[in-house]
Amino acid sequence: MSARLSADYLIIGSGIAGLRAALALQDHGRVLLLTKSDPGAGSTGFAQGGIAAAVGPDDTPDLHFADTIAAGDGLCHEAAVRVLVDDGPRYVGELETWGAAFDRQPDGSLDLAREGAHAVRRVLHAHDATGREISRTLARRLKSAPHVTVVPYALAIQAIVESGHVVGVRFVDAQGQVGDARARATLIATGGAGQVYRETTNPPVATGDGVALAFLAGASVADMEFVQFHPTALAVPGAPRYLLSEALRGEGARLINADGERFMARVDPAGDLAPRDRVARAIVREAERTGAPVYLTLAHLPTATIRSRFPLIAELCQRVGLDLATDRLPVSPAAHYVMGGVQTDLDGRTSIPGLYAAGEAACTGVHGANRLASNSLLEGLVFGGRAGEAMRRDAATSETVALRISDPAPSTDRPSAPIDPAAIGDLMWRHVGVFRDRDSLQQALAVIDPAWDALNADLHAGHSADAAGWQARSLLVVARLITRAALRREESRGAHYRRDFPHKDDLHWLRHTTETRE
Repeated sequence: MSARLSADYLIIGSGIAGLRAALALQDHGRVLLLTKSDPGAGSTGFAQGGIAAAVGPDDTPDLHFADTIAAGDGLCHEAAVRVLVDDGPRYVGELETWGAAFDRQPDGSLDLAREGAHAVRRVLHAHDATGREISRTLARRLKSAPHVTVVPYALAIQAIVESGHVVGVRFVDAQGQVGDARARATLIATGGAGQVYRETTNPPVATGDGVALAFLAGASVADMEFVQFHPTALAVPGAPRYLLSEALRGEGARLINADGERFMARVDPAGDLAPRDRVARAIVREAERTGAPVYLTLAHLPTATIRSRFPLIAELCQRVGLDLATDRLPVSPAAHYVMGGVQTDLDGRTSIPGLYAAGEAACTGVHGANRLASNSLLEGLVFGGRAGEAMRRDAATSETVALRISDPAPSTDRPSAPIDPAAIGDLMWRHVGVFRDRDSLQQALAVIDPAWDALNADLHAGHSADAAGWQARSLLVVARLITRAALRREESRGAHYRRDFPHKDDLHWLRHTTETRE
């Protein structure tokens, strides 16, 4: 028997945005939180570097605003950035009050780090496992909330839309059964879609389910062409692409070529601490120029300091036979963060009543064309909280959703996926990666579009898939959105680089791109 669940508020995802929204709602009704895997399996727990906020003695929200705007390359929504930097210190202070153990100096002051494109040290961290510490803090606070129910291993697959309003979702549970969860307000907080690329720093659960679910329900998505490729993923053949945090370069790590040359000095005035998009492209070009790998080195820094400051990264390097403190670490870019997502206002409202989004699955425009390092955790925290407050306010004026079953849950008698996930990842990496052009993008769409047509036919016929099939479909939807947006934007800006349009074109493209399902 499939589950029939109801609550006042429904949250999809257990990362920083979902947890913070749940805390905003815990005293205002029943909260149901669905998470597709173990609650700690998402990207938040893997975040190494830290969370940026203007809390240092030499920092101000205005400085943080300026750095964020500069990194966004002309496309940041300034009102969203202002919310982020002005509210950020309060939300981070709240975490400290709740017990978050950020690293401190011997005198008790916060030990703030500096990362690329930041003018000052403003990144709070808990060694190199900041996301894990924040998740622990939020989850511990939620444990005492009697009206919050967490359902693990529940994959949201379809929005339930009635009379133009989202009134919940259908989900596949751990036993493969399809159930319904209904609520007055539903929040998409499902994180990113890094698994759409073969090379990614994201965990396996980052398959873009929330973006796909919202888009298929008719919600508008925006800026999907802007995918951030983190420049320094550990590039050991046959090993996972472990993230080597930007905080390493903030503490003095250097990028060098096979001859030991610090090539970034001749590529960008900011050198190793240039914005991520520029560093990623420079690494690819240097590897192409020399025919040899690019390396990150910390050998010139105090060994004991490095190992104590970055214990998690040291352990990851050790797994593949490398010493973080003394060895040259081969690096290359990997898909890391999607700046685009479900289009929202400053309070998480999407274009469909009853549906909200926050965190990496959402697009407020706060990151523009290129996210500033360590603004992602802050975005999830601030806009997750704001979305929760908006859900509470809006629900106060809406009708109570009764538990009633109108449509039968979709069948699960067709487990085949329209395209293999590995094939999607390989296609996207080869044709829609760090460098793009019309021919490569059209080659990708020549494969993606027929699979999309097959997906639409299945959906119209009422057919479905098992959980793995639904995740593959999410990847296909997101891959198509990214590729179509990249083909439309005939310029290079931020993380989106077109070899055939290598320059920025403010006259025609100083605007956001959006798409809604036809």
